[in-house]
Amino acid sequence: MRTDERIVRAMAELLRVQGYAATGVNQLASAAQAPTGSIYHHFRGGKREVAAAALRQTGAAYIRLLPLLLDEHDDLATGIEAAFAAAAADMRDTGWANMCPVGTVVGEVADTEPLLREAAAEVMEHWVAEGVRYLTGRGLPENEARDVTFALLTALQGAFTMARALRSTEPFLAAGRTVAAYVAALGPPARSAAVRGRSADRQ
Repeated sequence: MRTDERIVRAMAELLRVQGYAATGVNQLASAAQAPTGSIYHHFRGGKREVAAAALRQTGAAYIRLLPLLLDEHDDLATGIEAAFAAAAADMRDTGWANMCPVGTVVGEVADTEPLLREAAAEVMEHWVAEGVRYLTGRGLPENEARDVTFALLTALQGAFTMARALRSTEPFLAAGRTVAAYVAALGPPARSAAVRGRSADRQ
């Protein structure tokens, strides 16, 4: 792995666990197993520029989980509830440290670090666009797909925060049930092409 890739990956992990303010350049260099000077060589904006790159990279990876988690479920509402349950178990099993770095950084420095707020906004806009694209593929009308995407992302981000504070999976499980019930009330959307393909293979 290239040095700049190690630096970005290390920053993403530090942001996830401890946030932006608590992460120093020396700690970042140690976590990336790179000389401190290499950070400024690859990222002239220093810590701030690395953090923005880490948010974009992590955000792009997170949204790719959406089809991986939901495609295996013929029923969209069931898939959403299962995805929240999986997130709850993952956070519990990592000692309540498995936060989303995008949400963590936004809550911490949105008003003091414009570059990072802009990077986070870019990531979230991408999440919404990809969520709408996926859900329309599952048969939801575009306006409903957009509402469901916002509901899902907002509930998930809130669940991360509450679960970490309460040391409880209940926020995830309650949020998952609620979003799933909302989706179920919209009516039975069509299955995605991936789901239909697997169903056909099983027949």
